[in-house]
Formats: sequence, structure tokens, C-alpha cells
Amino acid sequence: MSQAAQVPSSGNSPFAELPPIYAQLAEAKARKGLTFEQLAKAIGKDEVWVAAAFYGQAKLTAEQIDTLSNVLDVPAAKLHAGLGAHWWPERGLGSTPPTDPVVYRLYEGIKVYGYPIKARDNELALIHEKFGDGIMSMIDCKITVDKKADPKGDRIVLSFDGKFLPYAIW
Repeated sequence: MSQAAQVPSSGNSPFAELPPIYAQLAEAKARKGLTFEQLAKAIGKDEVWVAAAFYGQAKLTAEQIDTLSNVLDVPAAKLHAGLGAHWWPERGLGSTPPTDPVVYRLYEGIKVYGYPIKARDNELALIHEKFGDGIMSMIDCKITVDKKADPKGDRIVLSFDGKFLPYAIW
């Protein structure tokens, strides 16, 4: 399945903020016609984590790089040179507020529902009511994106499964 694929790497593209190897990874994925789910199965990780790695937001191991090299037909030396042991993610891409409609709607959801979930007044915060004084870890968090059929139109089910981390008292 060979497709000409070119990932925009200028302007508002998140790839503009990343080393060029990430656009090359995305182009190889498109050329091979693979999904993130298929790549995730190949390297033994979750599809959301793999998608994050393609945007430079997760650190691939040497073994994962080698597997991607084989699956995507990209020379391993090229991948190791671009995102090997010497490279570490700088997490958080894009402008604030974001301009992409999908990312903006997620941002809007946090702007609208963020304080009800974690309000300034702890008496009105759902996380505080249920767990106490703390936060949800994004370091120890699993995110899933699922599709749910609905007569009014398909639904997106976005789940954040994060570990509760209480604030320390010293």
C-alpha cells in the first residue's frame, strides 16, 4: 500500500516544533497505510502512547525504534540518530490557546470543566471531594479513545485513567 505522504512541517503544524525525523516517521506510517493501533501491537504499547511518540511526546526505547524501523521500512540508523538515547521529549506542543479545532475543543473542555473537576474552592472540587488534596498524574496516566455508536451520531469516548497523587505535608 504505497501512498505519497507529506506531513506539513511549517506554519501551525506541530511537526514544525519537532526534529524532522518525526515528520519522516509520520510519512512512513502513511506510506505503509498503517494505523496507530497496528503500530502499537507491533511494539507492545497502547495506541495513544504510540501516537504521542510520533509527536515527540513519549520516549521510544532502542528496541521500539528497531521494531518501528522494521515495520515502517525506515533505516534503523536514521531513527536512532534522530530519536535515540541522546534525545528526550520536551512535552507540550502548540500554541495556547490551540488553533486546531480538535485540540481547541479539548482545551475548551478543560477551560469549561477544569474548575468543576478541581475548583479553587476545595469544597466545590470533584477530585478533592472524592480523593482529598492532590492531583491526577499525567506521568502515570493511561488515555483511551473509543468510538461508541449512537442513534444521534457516533460518540467519542475519551478516558483519562490517572493515578491520584496527594500533596505532601512536611
